[in-house]
Amino acid sequence: MDMERAKEILNSPEKIEVKYRGTPVWIEMIDETAEKAQVHSENNPDDVKIVPVWDLDDRK
Repeated sequence: MDMERAKEILNSPEKIEVKYRGTPVWIEMIDETAEKAQVHSENNPDDVKIVPVWDLDDRK
């Protein structure tokens, strides 16, 4: 995923399915300078990771 799409998803009022390496996640915040996103597992909000934005996928 590119940075612009990640920001669109983060700011969207709708739920948009995003996966990180096949696991559904929520984007919590984006660091544009580092091109990283803070995400947490959809099933476990305590499972927080910092991941490269380009490793996120919103394709069905």
